Amino acid sequence: MQADNRIFVLTGPTASGKTALAVRWAEANRAEIISADALLFYRGMDIGTAKPTPEERARVPHHLVDIAPVREPLNVRRYVDLALEAVRDIQGRGKRVLVTGGSGFYLKSYFTPVADDTVEDPVVRAEVERLEREGGLAAMLSRLRELNPGSMGNLDIRNPRRVARALERCITSGKTLVVLEYEFSQALSPFAPWEKHTVLLQRSKESLEERIYERTAAMIEAGLIEEVARLQKQGLEQNPSAARAIGYRETLHWLDHGSDVSELEEAINVSTRQLVAKQFKWFRTQLEPDRIVDLDEGEPELADLFA
Repeated sequence: MQADNRIFVLTGPTASGKTALAVRWAEANRAEIISADALLFYRGMDIGTAKPTPEERARVPHHLVDIAPVREPLNVRRYVDLALEAVRDIQGRGKRVLVTGGSGFYLKSYFTPVADDTVEDPVVRAEVERLEREGGLAAMLSRLRELNPGSMGNLDIRNPRRVARALERCITSGKTLVVLEYEFSQALSPFAPWEKHTVLLQRSKESLEERIYERTAAMIEAGLIEEVARLQKQGLEQNPSAARAIGYRETLHWLDHGSDVSELEEAINVSTRQLVAKQFKWFRTQLEPDRIVDLDEGEPELADLFA
């Protein structure tokens, strides 16, 4: 298949070394990079996300990086729309596409559908938010059962966030959850027309932990605390996804309560190790890579990376 119909995907756990290898491969293969990291969207979230440096971005164009202020959340539906635009733009100029990142939900969008066609309605969202404020989970479930007298499908009814989104979708679409789930199961990924080639990077647990500790120390030394304090003034906490991100939530807590910096460092290390464990599980159950590369055994030859 011709190069202009291929998407190359390079992924792996946090701190595995994706960015450096992605830049090297893209340079050598006339490629541009599309980020699949849920936090690189936001301007100013630089240190805590290990965002590609200005030097790396000068070497290779990066897409879907620094596209929104930190106070404005971006969802996966918007991500897919922007990524499709980027793929067509890059390939239209005769370049290759390299997708890289470790955010499972965003990576998954290249292989399977991750959102249905129900368009968000601000009026409906406000209605559901009011219902949740006044009556909590019970009130939302009561309304949802009225709209779904037969079955609630596979919905986790103990999760307020998922119940709220399900209620929004039912009200907006006029369809039951069972119908929405069936339609979703028949859908194709927006990227179905492209051929995907996927490489998963891995390292041993011990190697990753050492790299995590070194990276956290370097982030704090580089000014993570100052970055979070600055972003807090710009509305970081208005964006729950960004405010809950590892490195940012621990630093926000540290700024509010104060403690020794070593305690902040350890809190970030613990959260990062937990994230890596979740990533390993996602890679094992949700991804079928064409190749697994163990970076503890040395850097692969660029020409052979996606061979």
